[in-house]
Amino acid sequence: MILEEDILPLIPQRPPFVMIGQLLYSDESTTRTVFRISEENIFVENGRFREPGLMENIAQTAAARAGYIARRSNQPVQVGYIGAVRNLEIAADLPVTGDELMTEITIRDQVFDVTIINGKVWCKDAVVAQCEMKIFIRPA
Repeated sequence: MILEEDILPLIPQRPPFVMIGQLLYSDESTTRTVFRISEENIFVENGRFREPGLMENIAQTAAARAGYIARRSNQPVQVGYIGAVRNLEIAADLPVTGDELMTEITIRDQVFDVTIINGKVWCKDAVVAQCEMKIFIRPA
């Protein structure tokens, strides 16, 4: 399913801590978002989008998936927490302000309130970050 939605109703984060811009696609196992890096972003340092921002971008893509599912079911958007990060790889050339990131997460496993995802971030057709994340959802 291709989407063109405002991201804020789908995630618990609020500016200045929003690291995704638009939900592009979401199905049972895959979700994609885009994000344009602004100079005002809290994770921009010396014109570069730093590593914590890339990790948060992956986590918020997962949050957008959960929020999209919750809203389709007329449920409230729940808060999630990064429980663990494994196999994190970040490119030496970090994205710069003005760049657009495309992020994709795929669900590896979901048990109760824990979801394990693989996340990957592209910038200009090159992978700039990837990892596995374990995300815990706080029940409402």
